[in-house]
Amino acid sequence: MNVGGIDSSRIQSMLTQLKAITAENADASSKIGSNESSIGIKKGKPSGGVDFASALRSSLDQVNESQSTAKSLGEKFSLGDASVNLSDVMIAGQKASIAFQGTVQVRNKLVSAYQTIMNMQV
Repeated sequence: MNVGGIDSSRIQSMLTQLKAITAENADASSKIGSNESSIGIKKGKPSGGVDFASALRSSLDQVNESQSTAKSLGEKFSLGDASVNLSDVMIAGQKASIAFQGTVQVRNKLVSAYQTIMNMQV
């Protein structure tokens, strides 16, 4: 089934990946606890659900890591490091680009959902 130009099986696949990332990074919330209290985020988890803040932070960290890797490989290649191939640099750059584009799309959907909720009459 095609929903808004995206195949529903791809959406399910993305949800499965987010759940797997969240499971792998269960300790991320303990690392960011001090930052949460300094900006006023409450630490309560919803019962029976995935912690959205942890999943989002984990995804953003992975995007940042892929961008850092791509930058590092590009710098090594431009400095003449023989252990770095051009194809590796290009693939890392494309992975980082795709991850960033996906993050922007998620942000756009979240802003749209927020605006829709704010425009609802009570």
